[in-house]
Amino acid sequence: MNNHKRAIAADDFTKLEVVSAPQFIPDGEAYTFVTTAINDKKEYESNLFLHHLAEEKPVKWTFGHDKNSNISFSPDGEKLVFQSNRSGLPQLWMLNASGGEAKQITTFKNGAFNPHWSPDGRFIIFSASLDSDDEITSQKELSKEEKLELEAEKQKQPLVVTTLKYKSDAQGFHDEKKTQVILYDVAGEDFTQLTKGNAHHYFQDISPDGKQLLFTANLNEDADYELINDIFILDTSTKEFKKVNKTDGAYYSAAFSPSGNKIVSIGHEYEYAGATLNELYIFDLKTEERHCLSAEWDLQIGDLLAGDMRLGASNTEPVWSEDEAKIFFIATEHGATGLYQVDLESNLEVLYKENNHVFGFTYNKTKDAFILGISSPTLPGDFYYLERETKLKKLTNTNAAFLGEVHLEEPEELEVTAADGWKIQGWLLKPYGFKEGKKYPFVFEIHGGPHVSYGQTFFHEMQLLAAKGYVVLYTNPRGSDGYGQEFVDACRSDYGGSDYTDLMSAVDHALENYSFIDEDRLGVTGGSYGGFMTNWIVSHTNRFKAAVTQRSISNWLSFYGVSDIGYFFTKWELGHNLLEDPKKLWEFSPLKYAENVETPLLILHGERDFRCPIEQGEQLFIALKHLRKEVEFVRFPGANHELSRSGNPNMRIARLDQICRWFETYL
Repeated sequence: MNNHKRAIAADDFTKLEVVSAPQFIPDGEAYTFVTTAINDKKEYESNLFLHHLAEEKPVKWTFGHDKNSNISFSPDGEKLVFQSNRSGLPQLWMLNASGGEAKQITTFKNGAFNPHWSPDGRFIIFSASLDSDDEITSQKELSKEEKLELEAEKQKQPLVVTTLKYKSDAQGFHDEKKTQVILYDVAGEDFTQLTKGNAHHYFQDISPDGKQLLFTANLNEDADYELINDIFILDTSTKEFKKVNKTDGAYYSAAFSPSGNKIVSIGHEYEYAGATLNELYIFDLKTEERHCLSAEWDLQIGDLLAGDMRLGASNTEPVWSEDEAKIFFIATEHGATGLYQVDLESNLEVLYKENNHVFGFTYNKTKDAFILGISSPTLPGDFYYLERETKLKKLTNTNAAFLGEVHLEEPEELEVTAADGWKIQGWLLKPYGFKEGKKYPFVFEIHGGPHVSYGQTFFHEMQLLAAKGYVVLYTNPRGSDGYGQEFVDACRSDYGGSDYTDLMSAVDHALENYSFIDEDRLGVTGGSYGGFMTNWIVSHTNRFKAAVTQRSISNWLSFYGVSDIGYFFTKWELGHNLLEDPKKLWEFSPLKYAENVETPLLILHGERDFRCPIEQGEQLFIALKHLRKEVEFVRFPGANHELSRSGNPNMRIARLDQICRWFETYL
């Protein structure tokens, strides 16, 4: 292969701009979006852009090293509100669409976020984290010195834990603050708290007449023991509310129809625990009946593609058409995502789906047009304009200079026949500078979840390994999303069973069909569930000459009590929890088989990982080291479960360097 572009490097992700959150302005003549980048100080920063469709290039609206996001235009398009941490914490700022200086409108002690305009433009609805006795009319953000003093004092006090859900990987240890919905009067410049109580209230939408809003919450007495999320409708004048759904489940992404008579929502009732496909529901507010539009589809609604470069949130939620006859949404299917449309009789139509990743969209009712955010294995992300019966039109050329300089390998899609005849989808990357007749080492990547999916999106880590001279294989074994309910449910209570043989069948397939793979130089790596499976693989076969396990699970017995999800996840995925069948959990634990490990193993783990806590890596390391196995343990200070995706950039580079070092040493 004659390649004039250079190979991608471990730190190249710091040179990329990641686009997200496309949003039409009201008249449909332009749209806004967010770019996230890593600056010279190796810190994340996000800025807002405006792109008129009649013009070639977007215009940058915010500057500096802050994090700006969550832009929302007033209905008349004259003003906009956005979220920025330029004062220290995320607060809300208002700006005239014609330009000028932004005006800060919140100074809440714990920040303010997620702003939305009322349909008449008189109010802004947003969320804030509040203590039960907080007075919102006198909220003041603490100075930097005050924050440091408060944190220092906090470190002197013991943490008293009384709840089951006392920590999470995203937030660390929880406090008594709860997310509440606040109303801001734009003219009067005052605030009204719409929700209160000892529960998180998550704003969803406001009705077309502005008199009601939707929020989701669990207001049950046993909320600490439940994972349900109900939809409530609230009267903005009386603050009275009532529950919309009649059956328990996990409901989210709720939105009023244009008439205000119906609500669309994504959700499910945990029929298959954490492997349950999302459904698309319609709630009729007049008849109080619920209708499931997706009952016959066997389709995963939402974006479930795994990647390591999707910084910034984008809308994937259902959106109504102007005539209330159709709903638009994103779904995941066979390693890709697309834009779909459904009418109220459940007739499903694909509006756009190719071999790529639609990571977000915005719809303008006036133009009856969409802007799609799209990524692919060789494209970090750009925006495209889509009208019915017309071809997709590219709007941006983000990272054009980088893409002109750096080689990105296009994956070859493959289909593997598993031991029992099931079909497994996968992809293979050839190494940089590939030459016919030469043998190359091989790295097998295994995704986490397990109920997510690899697919047609940009993945820096995969490209890096190919750039380092490895054949890279990644697949979606049973348990992955995008192949129907039976497939995604098939690994539950069978970890290390058919999912393991699916993976081994994929390796066999690669060796049989690609003669350039050196079967004596095979490596394997994965994180979270992929880390568990890496541990399982090296304790059940010696075919791999090197392995890197990341943020993994090694002992399900302790995982039950130390993970933020352990108390329910073990039951969901293995069929038992610690109190029901500890023997069974031990049989599922790679640690039990530590004596079998002969593959040199590198253990990577974040010290603030509350999803798969670092004690999982510690136990495995001590067991293997005690047995005098070839093992190393690398700890990442301050890193949580998201290290590879949104962690400290220096730590992300170090992690990639460690992976490459290990494979270079042993392969």
